[in-house]
Amino acid sequence: MKTGLTHVRDSLAEGRIIPYLGSGILAAAGAAVPSDLPTLAQALSSKVSVPHRIRNNFTAAAQYIENFKHRKTLKGIITELFSVPMPMPTLMQDLAALKLPLIVNLWYDDTMAKALDGQPSWGRIQGLSQSEHYGQWVGYYQPNGTMVDMAEAAQWQTILYEPWGSVRPDTNFLVSDSDFVEVLTEIDIQTPIPAIVQELRKGREFLFMGCRFNDQLQRAFARQIMKRSSDQHWAIIDGTLSRNEERFLEEQGIRRLDVSMAELFKAPLATSLVAGLPSVSRFSESMD
Repeated sequence: MKTGLTHVRDSLAEGRIIPYLGSGILAAAGAAVPSDLPTLAQALSSKVSVPHRIRNNFTAAAQYIENFKHRKTLKGIITELFSVPMPMPTLMQDLAALKLPLIVNLWYDDTMAKALDGQPSWGRIQGLSQSEHYGQWVGYYQPNGTMVDMAEAAQWQTILYEPWGSVRPDTNFLVSDSDFVEVLTEIDIQTPIPAIVQELRKGREFLFMGCRFNDQLQRAFARQIMKRSSDQHWAIIDGTLSRNEERFLEEQGIRRLDVSMAELFKAPLATSLVAGLPSVSRFSESMD
């Protein structure tokens, strides 16, 4: 019987697992960008004075700036925060080389897209704010930033799905309370989830890396993006789980792998997941 990590490795190589990347990937790589929602809220509050009670609430702080300083100011701050030079994690390069059908990136950086540059057939689907693109939930972008229609996107070998948007190519961001309320109002019936993503997830498992589920917003997106996929999923999560996280993992059939993000970067576990190198057995033996 395969151990958890062996199963993940083999399933990735066969395209049967969808990587779902969170902000912890860049934090583990040492990137100088906000590593979670509270830190991002504090970064916003350092640029524009917001009421003390919402300084650690990202979407509320973003909404305040949008209301009183204009959305252009808010987008400018997010763009500045995520336009700094960032290291390229080997993990992302390995995932790009696999030519997977679908990769999900739930943060505002452009790193995974840069890792995919040079691949023969890929593109990105980004969530769009209804305040800027009313009635249009997502945008489809070629690697050069040109927006295309869904029919062309369906031909891509690899799709990078960025539900909250990204700093590139058009600074599309879901950030404020109103942005997320619009999406969450419809997400239960799957309207904001692209049809291509809904099709590709069927029967596939998800592998969460660098994600935490200690806030309702991230749980809601993960739950809806996983809907109607496999009943078994995986996660590499650092630190102690909150009770809400434990419940979420149990409810969604997500099994936590006993590997830290630090191990993921140095093992070389990133390469092992792709190539099945012998070093992977050292971790697999501790899984089951």
